[in-house]
Amino acid sequence: MNQIKWCLKVKNGIELIEPNKNLSDVYLKKAENALKATIKLKGNNEWEISSCYYSMYFALYSIMMKIGIKCENHKCTIEFMQEFLNSKFDSDEIRLLRTSMKARVDTQYYDDRRVPDKFHKLMITKAPLFIVKCKEIMRVLKQNEIQDIRERLRRIKK
Repeated sequence: MNQIKWCLKVKNGIELIEPNKNLSDVYLKKAENALKATIKLKGNNEWEISSCYYSMYFALYSIMMKIGIKCENHKCTIEFMQEFLNSKFDSDEIRLLRTSMKARVDTQYYDDRRVPDKFHKLMITKAPLFIVKCKEIMRVLKQNEIQDIRERLRRIKK
């Protein structure tokens, strides 16, 4: 909960906005495009990992746009997922996204950090399933659930 409070205060952190179906659709399309790029980048580990991560991140962000949550801080986006969408995602899925974010950072910004092949393969296997799961969550997400999440955030922000 303390992380969420911090994320509500930090620049580019969690922010309530109007729910936006158009942006939700745009981010879902971005997720699908990133997944296609992952396939085309086969053998280029750095960009394959990055595209794979972004395919999952954008799918999650699509849900957030549907709810009306803006966040440009990836750690805060994942904190939001853990705190407010934990009835929709299990702990393995949350861990997958968190570890995938670290893998992306490690491969893109550090020459001396390696992502284990086993995890790299796991990302490639799980990313399409993660996108499907996000689509299903958006399909079944009810208006009262959206309102509950938004109200919980308002209370924390006070």
